[in-house]
Amino acid sequence: MKNYKYTLEGLDCANCAKKIEDTISKKEGYQDVNVNFSTLKLTFKTDKQNPKKEITQIIQKIEPEVEVFEEGEQKQEKEEHNSLDIIRIVVGVELYLITLIGNFGTVVTNVITIVAFIILLYKTAKKAWKQLTKNKVLDENTLIVISAIGAYLVGKVSEGLMVITLYEIGKILEARAVNKTRKSISDLMNIKPEYANLKQGEEYKQVSPEEVKIGDIIVVKTGEKIPLDGEIIKGNAQIDNSALTGESKLIEVSEKSKVLSGSINVNGLIEIKVEQTYENSTVSQILNLVENATDKKAKTETFVSKAAKIYTPVVMGLALLVAIFMPLIVSGVTYKESIYKALIFLVISCPCSIAISVPLSYFSGIGKASKRGILVKGSDYLDGIKDIKEIIFDKTGTITTGKFVVTEINSFDEKYLKQDILEYFAKGEKYSNHPIAKSILNKYSEISKEDLSTGDITNFEEISGKGLQYQYENKTIKIGNAEFTNAENKKIVGTVLYINIDGTVVGNLVLSDEIKANTKETIEKLHKLGVNTKMFTGDKKEIAEKIAKEVGIKAVKSEMLPQDKYNELDAIINKREKNSKVAFVGDGINDSPVLARADIGISMGGIGSSSAIEASDVVIMTDELSKIVEAISISKKTNKIIKQNLIFSIGVKILTLILSLFGIADMWQAVFADVGTTLITIFNTLRILK
Repeated sequence: MKNYKYTLEGLDCANCAKKIEDTISKKEGYQDVNVNFSTLKLTFKTDKQNPKKEITQIIQKIEPEVEVFEEGEQKQEKEEHNSLDIIRIVVGVELYLITLIGNFGTVVTNVITIVAFIILLYKTAKKAWKQLTKNKVLDENTLIVISAIGAYLVGKVSEGLMVITLYEIGKILEARAVNKTRKSISDLMNIKPEYANLKQGEEYKQVSPEEVKIGDIIVVKTGEKIPLDGEIIKGNAQIDNSALTGESKLIEVSEKSKVLSGSINVNGLIEIKVEQTYENSTVSQILNLVENATDKKAKTETFVSKAAKIYTPVVMGLALLVAIFMPLIVSGVTYKESIYKALIFLVISCPCSIAISVPLSYFSGIGKASKRGILVKGSDYLDGIKDIKEIIFDKTGTITTGKFVVTEINSFDEKYLKQDILEYFAKGEKYSNHPIAKSILNKYSEISKEDLSTGDITNFEEISGKGLQYQYENKTIKIGNAEFTNAENKKIVGTVLYINIDGTVVGNLVLSDEIKANTKETIEKLHKLGVNTKMFTGDKKEIAEKIAKEVGIKAVKSEMLPQDKYNELDAIINKREKNSKVAFVGDGINDSPVLARADIGISMGGIGSSSAIEASDVVIMTDELSKIVEAISISKKTNKIIKQNLIFSIGVKILTLILSLFGIADMWQAVFADVGTTLITIFNTLRILK
């Protein structure tokens, strides 16, 4: 099956988004249908050829004004709302005001009032009628139409006109507020490059990033975004990675430096050899991940969506009961009064604030996290981060940098100085591709002012898993582990390499994996948040325990194979408390099984690591453990605002309903309980982005 993605331009109703999703899902031949109201994206799988026509017909039956665009298809820019709607509202209100000011007869006044009602109700009534006749659905449009007409029939003309007027104004303001939230998030993630300067001979031309191929040369000038991942082959510059990582510190780059799409060239002119197509570039992966993140809905959002299906019919049924039975139960209440109270009940009960604020809150939370270099794959994962009670860390590449540094140089023979020992190591490692070799050569560069000469080395040989040997100045030199060099295997914490010259062990180097900056502080913060920490590693026991002690992790398991990690994590998850989550933090490559098994898999995969993005639920783009604490904070804030919105919306509606039954609240308060709460919850949601 092929994946399809469309943009639904003009979709401003959260309930309608759910109806579209459900309708297409029931249609034969469509799978994994999702309508993301926050991003206006429709995604699905189907074997059907060119399904756009059928999809458009389905959507426009539900929402006639929605336009369907394929990804990348050009669409005309529209105003946030139709100016005709504003003119219609103004005309309708003015007509009614004329009846209040003018001294007309009863017939003329009634005619003008009815015309005002028709003008104001036209759009909402049209939507309600189409929903009722084509989709057999009662929605909020139906509630408003019944309330407005009912108010007129029971003699509450002003209240009826006010209901529809404020509802229409509220929908315009609501659309603006939703668009403001979407724009705020799109501004946060404004990292997509618009063009690439493709070099052709001594000249270059601007092309779409999608047109550039692997191996092409592109030029990036000062102030431009780097459009594709690649390696600098000419020039040097200062690069701003803040859009990818949330960190404002500029990075110096020069020839042979790797650079990522979405970064900004702050100062300099560089030529880059492209290593990834745009589709597989860092910027494309990030944008796709963020855009599709809310497709995985949290329990709260799913519950609201399911409840919306039965909400309106239940509300209308309750209103009908109020209208019919209230005069029979409460003495002194007439049917005219009970019908009016039932109409107030309909207005109060519109579910807009709940239906919009919940998905918008999750979308805002994911957008905020993305700006801070934390990619969360779904609202269910964002929701779950706040419930993490235990985190298991991998060691190499997670707690530590994964880069070895020489911490000790030891000479066992007076004939050889430490400088000599290091030089012999460096001469041999010059020919090696092992990561440790780079660390030794870096150490030599730090200490020695002379260039490393290797021209007089002969008979070089690398023995896999043991070490290497070569001849130099008629000496046979062996470098490697204790067994290979015939050295005494002492218990030293760290990775130890020995050197044997002509059969005698004359010295060694001790290398250690660096602990990442701020790791200890992060572990302390997690403990203060009530999160228990452990470490799983395949490294030796003494090294694992030393690292764990330094950073403050008390529980550690060492010398573990991947299946050992999986089985141990599985046992922890099976014993955890019902509402708590267990997270695993790894490098996203070797730890794929445990990342998948964890309730929340967090990859410290490094910037642009596609394997990390695929393996986990959360990706830390900067490799900083402190981002986990930040992710928990964003998750808690998002959840707090969702609760505030739900409690406020439902609380105001219930309070207004009770007041209306006692005759204290009328249509004015009912409209606030509907339109007012919707706007307040949307603006409250914007706080997540701050």
